[in-house]
Amino acid sequence: MQAGKASVVFDKPPYILGGASVVGRKEGEGPLGKLFDMVEQDDKFGKTNWEEAESELQKRTVKMAIEKCGLTNGDIRYLMGGDLLGQLIATSFGVMELEIPLYGLYGACSTMGEAMGLGAMLTAGGFADKVAAMASSHFATAEKQFRYPLEYGNQRPYSATWTVTGCGAVILSSQGGSQSMAKITAVTTGKIVDMGIKDSMNMGAAMAPAAFHTIWQNFNDLRVNESWYDKIITGDLGTVGRRILLDFMKEKGHDLEKVHMDCGMEIFDPEKQDTHAGGSGCGCSAVTLCSYILPKLKDGTWKRVLFVPTGALLSTVSFNEGQSVPGIAHGVVIESP
Repeated sequence: MQAGKASVVFDKPPYILGGASVVGRKEGEGPLGKLFDMVEQDDKFGKTNWEEAESELQKRTVKMAIEKCGLTNGDIRYLMGGDLLGQLIATSFGVMELEIPLYGLYGACSTMGEAMGLGAMLTAGGFADKVAAMASSHFATAEKQFRYPLEYGNQRPYSATWTVTGCGAVILSSQGGSQSMAKITAVTTGKIVDMGIKDSMNMGAAMAPAAFHTIWQNFNDLRVNESWYDKIITGDLGTVGRRILLDFMKEKGHDLEKVHMDCGMEIFDPEKQDTHAGGSGCGCSAVTLCSYILPKLKDGTWKRVLFVPTGALLSTVSFNEGQSVPGIAHGVVIESP
């Protein structure tokens, strides 16, 4: 099933049985607000601190995804998931009581692509019948860890993106059915790409080169081009990163202007919501996938998309030591069932 240098094409594609999305108040006020399964008005999700809030967010989402598929926790062989926090504490505390064997993953904001890619390999390879793939982020936990305390009230440059408070989860299965939403036919694993960006408030510029490399690698490995896809969907490049990606692709002879979509630019309204370059965070692509992308594949609006969550591998330690911000992006080819 290996294809080219970095891709896998599945002989028996795993199916996406269903998914769930839970978001915060601001996300619920955006263009996709009516599509989410749950919009929580309390940003602390009934908990005492932000980190506990993100754990609760994860627990609710995974449980909802499992229930929507008519399954129980015991039906899930493995849970693949992660968040943005140090040592994945949102995940470890959030899914503990579900008692599902866990692979904790960190790919920054590309984590949903990583989780789905690895989960698809497990199910297609016969190592699991059903796998849950999940990723989350929370605006307040991310700001607290990577930038400034919210109480500081710092001004944000226009290149900055707004971390989405949200979690998306999908259930992958080796067997499909009439209710399946989509199937995963191929994955392209991204590599770390570092163009020397040192601006922590411009994640789009840091991630765009990685998105370019993964898309270009996918084209080469699968011997296709942009015309093969109804949409090529990046995770959270925002307005700045999108422009860089399109320019890079055009230099290679690929015009993505009409086929490209960015989850970070879909989730917020730039005219009504002060989010500058758009949305970001692990939850950005995850909730957009579950609420907006998968339904369009299920109803046949789109036949095939390349889903490319993008991640900036930023650490407060490395950044404070003067290091640049490397990027990574993982590609997942998703088709109508």
